[in-house]
Amino acid sequence: MAEAFLEAGMTAEEIVALCRQYTIYEWSAQGMVDPIPVVRAKGVYFWDARGRRYLDFNSQLMNVNIGHGDERVIRAIQEQAARLPYVNPFMATEPRARLGRMLAEIAPGDLKKVFFTLGGADANENAIKIARLYTGRHKIIARYRSYHGATAGAITLTGDPRRWPAEPGIPGVIHVMDPYRYRCRWCMREERCTLDCLNHVEDVIQFEGPHTIAAVFIETVTGTNGIIIPPDGYLEGLRMLCDRYGILLICDEVMSGFGRTGEWFAVNHWKVVPDLMTVAKGLTSGYLPLGAVLISERIAEFFRDRPFPGGLTYNSHPLCLAAAIATLQVYQEDRLIENARRMGEILARELARLKERHPSVGDVRSIGLFGVVELVKNRETREPLVPFNAQPREMGIMNRLKEFFLQNGLYTFIRWNTFFTNPPLCIREEELMEGLEIIDRGLEITDDAVA
Repeated sequence: MAEAFLEAGMTAEEIVALCRQYTIYEWSAQGMVDPIPVVRAKGVYFWDARGRRYLDFNSQLMNVNIGHGDERVIRAIQEQAARLPYVNPFMATEPRARLGRMLAEIAPGDLKKVFFTLGGADANENAIKIARLYTGRHKIIARYRSYHGATAGAITLTGDPRRWPAEPGIPGVIHVMDPYRYRCRWCMREERCTLDCLNHVEDVIQFEGPHTIAAVFIETVTGTNGIIIPPDGYLEGLRMLCDRYGILLICDEVMSGFGRTGEWFAVNHWKVVPDLMTVAKGLTSGYLPLGAVLISERIAEFFRDRPFPGGLTYNSHPLCLAAAIATLQVYQEDRLIENARRMGEILARELARLKERHPSVGDVRSIGLFGVVELVKNRETREPLVPFNAQPREMGIMNRLKEFFLQNGLYTFIRWNTFFTNPPLCIREEELMEGLEIIDRGLEITDDAVA
């Protein structure tokens, strides 16, 4: 057995076989899992064990924002590991001091305090606890087309079908409709944005009792449920509603934060400051696990003389904080926020052209380098190419599209009738066009199915 741990590099087949034999893959029927055996990555590309190169058009899970294999972040992790790999979270360290200050400097408004977690889900868990304790209320309003994580509270906040197996979940969570312009029943009837989705939220607040509601908890820009970008006026209106009824506004920026939308945080597009904001993913660009709750000074003051209701063994882990410090420096040194904005303009233009060319494209949406293509059977009826919550046996045409992408060296995230365009923020125009050219050819498959 000891010799087995010292074996040389495995073949692609061995890697896949042993991973399937001994590990569980998330959100998947294990008998249908067919993973890519990845061995290395650099910049906007990664390679499998067979030597095939893939353009990473989803930044893995929308998190490798600075690109793969950045030596500055790797070196920071190595140096911290040599100096101080771990102390318990009751200690003070230089990485904790530096990163706390850096986040306070770039966060909007008065979000000047930070509670560090291991990722987005437990950041959201702690945001729930903070909101309930601070307000003395227990209900949380979230949205149906949302995903906030797979832990107990976060999955209850989640509106999409990943919530169902975990139900009944934690008590007190109520779901409302989203500002989904393409499929909004109010807007489709009026053929214009009515912002009736805001009136709907206020109705729910009234029906549930404002005095019972601790927070409205949203993804600023919805992520895996289709890059739903709020119309102008929505986020501002939500802020006013929360202020009117003494309810906290919590923005989940786990995906949309750290330059993904062309601003440090998506809320900056609308100049709205939430009471709490959760972040992760782009904080370290996936080099190490780290999340955080950014807390307003007003709420942080509440805990001056009261115990803070959270704790994690790896809260403020020095290695993770060192990775985050180096990552934030890369954003600034390489002007990646500006590049996301500039490349985002090209992405939006080219996605619009794809929509003109391909009858299977019902809608395209993007903000910065956060984009999606939504495929339909019929543009008039807007019937999805595969059903909402499509099961594996219903994903045939989308699986064919996925296989075409992979065979042509493009990796991206496909979910139901959508696929995503979320490359690393360091992508250059020629690399962006390389991916879009593969997409252009692949859409002939879905066009044929529609025809």
